[in-house]
Amino acid sequence: MRFANLWEWQGCVSRKTYLLVGVTAFALKFAVDWVVVTQFFHRSWSLVNYWRPFGAIRGFGAIDSVERGMALVLLALALPFLYLGISMTVRRLRDAGQPEWLVVLFFVPIVNLIFFAWLCATPASMKPRATEPPPWPSSKALDRWIPRSSWGSAVLSVGLTAALGLLFAFVGTEVVRSYGWGLFVALPFCLGLVSVLLHSYRQPRSFSECTLVALMPLALLGGLLLLVAIEGLICILMAAPFAALLALLGGFLGYAIQSARWLRGGTPAALSLALLMTPTFFSVEYFVKPQPSTFVVKSAIEVNAPPERVWKEVVAFAEIAPPKELMFRAGVAYPIRAEISGHGAGAVRHCIFSTGAFVEPIEVWDEPRLLRFSVAANPAPLTELTPYGHIEPPHLHGYFESHQGQFLLTALPGGRTRLEGTTWYTHTMWPETYWHWWSDYIIHRIHLRVLNHIKGRVESGQRSTEKADSSSLRPPAAGSAPRNDKPPSFAAVPDGRKR
Repeated sequence: MRFANLWEWQGCVSRKTYLLVGVTAFALKFAVDWVVVTQFFHRSWSLVNYWRPFGAIRGFGAIDSVERGMALVLLALALPFLYLGISMTVRRLRDAGQPEWLVVLFFVPIVNLIFFAWLCATPASMKPRATEPPPWPSSKALDRWIPRSSWGSAVLSVGLTAALGLLFAFVGTEVVRSYGWGLFVALPFCLGLVSVLLHSYRQPRSFSECTLVALMPLALLGGLLLLVAIEGLICILMAAPFAALLALLGGFLGYAIQSARWLRGGTPAALSLALLMTPTFFSVEYFVKPQPSTFVVKSAIEVNAPPERVWKEVVAFAEIAPPKELMFRAGVAYPIRAEISGHGAGAVRHCIFSTGAFVEPIEVWDEPRLLRFSVAANPAPLTELTPYGHIEPPHLHGYFESHQGQFLLTALPGGRTRLEGTTWYTHTMWPETYWHWWSDYIIHRIHLRVLNHIKGRVESGQRSTEKADSSSLRPPAAGSAPRNDKPPSFAAVPDGRKR
């Protein structure tokens, strides 16, 4: 059996093929799961985990944040294997002359092992049962509204999938309020897959056509999100690289399916599974509620001044010049100045950003070495770039939070100082790694804006002081009157008056 034929729903498979494909797929899945769990999540993994993936637990509430993330990753990895297992089981039942609804036993733990062994042992029926109607719309329903022309099917597939994407994006952001795997992984992947399956329904399409049709719904969806004020341009551009990659992967899968002469009877099944993928991810995220990790960003520079002089600017600094960086000018929040009320531990520092103020109660005041503070209030991380002037997507409030910060001053030889700024933060957007890269980069640029400002002010003040000191010690020039720094005295004259 060719690899492309494994994904079909039509026809039958022998018990030998069923056994071979089943054992191979399970071995491959175990290997992939083992690598992901042990190498990325640092957990042990064995065959027993397929029945008790997190040990003896009572529910999702007992799963820690790392295991919640692991559950979502394992679910995503299991989807193609589930699809393969269901399609192969349906064809094996058909070959054995058994009712196809018995495929539901595929999902029953323990029973599915007995079911698998029974299918591997049951010989082919001499008179296979007629194919039962599948639980999804027939191909005739698609025949009525999918155009036959290449341009017509492309326009329909792009427009329809973009409209479905807008619906799912609205549900995910405004109803479920989840910025995670469903929105940033399942949705773009399904957009690419569904658009290619629809476009190639009438006949196989070229690779270039499938690639273009896979990406176009994503671009159209971005424009629609901007048009209906669900999202701003900055967040759309930040999500675009990852979403485009997943849309391409979905399109590649669709191309592989259609290039293998996917029969029309199977296309509705693939479309149904693809359309269910996104709401499934939303549902899992809603009930699992993965907990965010805490990330740390450190940035450091060297200042040509002693720590005592640097400390004064660290505690509170004057207004910084307007930014030149494109991302800050586009709307990403940037620091302007810092103010402080009080002195020592318990004082409250306010770091004023372009979107509001961070309220920072001082926890450690170790002058001139360490200033550490918690964060009691966070402003919005950015101002969305939108044609409507101002919008408030849910992710602007509570999805990115700074929890703690500090400045560490280390004395260096030659009267210099190593100034290091650190931020501890969390964000509730997934995949964590992808958004962690963006957040780290932005926070690092914010750090450097503050640190370089402090460096400039301290060093300019240091140069002014050194210049004043050197001028007071400079000897008088030749031919000039000698300098007299003594205060004027009054000499007595014979008549007793002073002159």
